[in-house]
Amino acid sequence: MKKRISLIAALFSVTLFSYAQQKKEYTTGTSFGLRGGVNFQNVNGKDEDGKKLENDIITGFHIGVNAEIPVAPGFYFQPGVLYTIKGAKNTDVFLGQTIKSTARLSYIEVPLNLVYKPVLGTGRLLLGFGPYVAFGIGGDVKFESGNNSETHKIKYKKMVLDTDPDDVAYFRPMDAGANFLFGYEFTQKISLQLNAQLGLVKINPEYEGEPNDQSSAKNTGFGFSLGYRF
Repeated sequence: MKKRISLIAALFSVTLFSYAQQKKEYTTGTSFGLRGGVNFQNVNGKDEDGKKLENDIITGFHIGVNAEIPVAPGFYFQPGVLYTIKGAKNTDVFLGQTIKSTARLSYIEVPLNLVYKPVLGTGRLLLGFGPYVAFGIGGDVKFESGNNSETHKIKYKKMVLDTDPDDVAYFRPMDAGANFLFGYEFTQKISLQLNAQLGLVKINPEYEGEPNDQSSAKNTGFGFSLGYRF
C-alpha cells in the first residue's frame, strides 16, 4: 500500500512540475524566432478536360520569421512570414516531341498556427496546425525539348484575356490552405520540424473565351525546417 501511495505521489509531482514549467513559460510573454528549410512541392488537381494532373515533385525552400504568443499553458499562437518556393514538374508529349516543364512559384506566405508544446525529455514536443495564406510575387516556368529550352516569366492574374501575351505563364495571385507540423524543440531553443501543407484554393486563373475549362490546380507539399527562438 505504501509503495502504491509513493508511486502516485511521484506521478503527481512529475505532472505538477510539468504544469508549473508550462505555466511559467506561459507568463513570460511573446518570443520570436527564425525558421528555414527545404520544400518538396507539387501541384495536384485536374486539367482543362477534367483529367487528373500527373505532375512530379520539385525541391524548393522556405525562410522567414515568426512570433510565439502564449494563449494557455503549453499552447501558443504562432504567426509568421515566410518567403517560399512552390511548383511542380511535368512531362508531356506534343506532336511527337517530349516536352518537360518546371514551374517555380515564389510566394510571401503568412502561416497562422496553433502549436502545442508539451515537455518531453529535456525539451519540448511540437504539434501544430492552422491556416496559411500566400501571395505570389514572382517565378518562372522552364520548358525543355531536346536541346531547346525556353523560360516564361510568371504573371499573377485571376483572369487571362485574349489580348494578354502568350509568352507568359499565368497563375492566380493568392494561395491558401492548411498547415500541419510535428517536431522537437531542444533546450538550446533550436528546433527540428516536419511540415505538411495542403492547398485548398485554385492557383490556376480563368481564361477568357473558355467557359468549359475544368482546370483546378492546387499546391501541396511537405518539408523539413530548422528553427531558432530568441
